[in-house]
Amino acid sequence: MSTSLIAMGVAAFLVINLVIGLGALSLLFGTFETLFGKPKITLLRPSKSGNVFAFGFKWSSSKEPAALDTIRLRLFNPFGSPTQVEVSKPFEPKKDSFALEVDMGPGFIELLGAKGFDYATIQIEVVSSKDGVVFQFDMKGPKFKKLVFDANQTVAEYIAKNGLDDKKKSNPPIDIPIRSFIADTVPGKGAQLKLATNPAFAGEFAGAAAGGAPAAAAGPAVENFKIAKVWIEPGCIVCNACEDIYKDVFEVLADTCIIRPNAPLDDGLRMQEAAEACPVEVIKYTVAS
Repeated sequence: MSTSLIAMGVAAFLVINLVIGLGALSLLFGTFETLFGKPKITLLRPSKSGNVFAFGFKWSSSKEPAALDTIRLRLFNPFGSPTQVEVSKPFEPKKDSFALEVDMGPGFIELLGAKGFDYATIQIEVVSSKDGVVFQFDMKGPKFKKLVFDANQTVAEYIAKNGLDDKKKSNPPIDIPIRSFIADTVPGKGAQLKLATNPAFAGEFAGAAAGGAPAAAAGPAVENFKIAKVWIEPGCIVCNACEDIYKDVFEVLADTCIIRPNAPLDDGLRMQEAAEACPVEVIKYTVAS
């Protein structure tokens, strides 16, 4: 009997310690999330006085993806005058942490100068009008006014301190070489690829070579050849050039291009044209022996 009681006591002790441990771990993760994971707005010093509101905003764009494009300030002032003020301004969409200055208009001065401001509440919203995402921050009037007037960090300093300028360098624009045969305009059809395989320009390639000389003067016709293997390397920008040239082989998807199953590989000249037309040169192939 006593042995059973001891065993039950030990089991109860272990369960209680497990619950306490899990609770402590949960509290630790919650504290970590509060300190480091939640969106944070920082009021900054604008470069000029007046209606300008400067702020920095950090959030986990991978966890909560959105294109933020609006800043909104609301004054709730039930014991003063005016009792409510709202000012809102759009800005260029931001998909990652950022800092900027926004001219909020005369309503911003009205908000700061409201009577009874010390008893008011300020609500700051950073909004994505496209995605329907709203990050909201509430604070008392005195705290908001202190943050506005005591801010000593500029937008440039905030960007440098938080490494936001490095994000632009990490994703440099793609340098696309110019291809003279891309996007000639055909009446009634818009931009077309000026290639021998495009029926819209068949007459030009068949009748004359460069400079208006007869096609025969350009030399003997190039013999076609077969392809052993074709593949797409990483970096496709889905420009559709390859599919326009050789639709039986290439299929352009939303974010890349693939080789169609059982694609014919007997027209090497057309394959060569498709590879040369690729602006980022990711189409590779080997010639059949």
